Amino acid sequence: MQESIKTIFTESIQAQIAAGEVLPSSLEAAAFTIVQSLINGNKVVCCGVPSCHMLATHMAGLLVNFYETERPCLPAVALTQNSINLGTVSAEDDTEHYARQVRAFAQQGDLLLVIGVNGNEKSIVSAAEAALTKDMKVIALMGDDGGELTGLLGPNDVEIRVPSKRPSRIIESHLFSLHCLSQLIDDTLFPQEEQ
Repeated sequence: MQESIKTIFTESIQAQIAAGEVLPSSLEAAAFTIVQSLINGNKVVCCGVPSCHMLATHMAGLLVNFYETERPCLPAVALTQNSINLGTVSAEDDTEHYARQVRAFAQQGDLLLVIGVNGNEKSIVSAAEAALTKDMKVIALMGDDGGELTGLLGPNDVEIRVPSKRPSRIIESHLFSLHCLSQLIDDTLFPQEEQ
C-alpha cells in the first residue's frame, strides 16, 4: 500500500515538473489578460465542468477575497453548475447552463475563465462560444490535446493546457496554476515592497 502511495506522489510530481516546463508563458499571458480586464473595469466570470467546478468557485473567491495578502476586492463570479437554480431548464439544454448564464450576466469586455479536463466538455465549449459572441476574452484551463475548445480560441484568448491525459493530474495542476495566477495578479496590481 505504501509503495502505491509513493507512486501516486511520484506521478503527481512528474506531472507538475512537465507542466512547469510548458506553462510559464501561458500563465504569464493569462495573468496579463486578467489584469488588463480588471484595470478596464471588467469582471472575471469563472466556470468549470463538474470535476473542476470547485476550482472555478475557488478562483472567483481568491479574486473577490484575496490569495495570501489582504487587498481590495476584485470583481469575479463563479457561475452555478446547478441548472435547478436557473428555473425550468430541460435535460437536453443542460449543456447550455453556463452559456445561458454568460449571455445573462456577462458583458462585453468581461473575461471568461473556463476549466475542463480535455476541452471537449459541451458545457464549457458552449460557454466559450457564448462569451466569444459577446466579444469577451477567454482563458481556458484544460489538459490532454485541448479538444474542441482549442479550436474556438482566438489570438486574444489564452490556453493553459496541462501536458497530461490523466484527469487527476490535470485537476491537480489546474489548482496550482490558479494559485500561480492569483500570485501574479496580486503582485502586478498590488506590489509589495521587498523587505
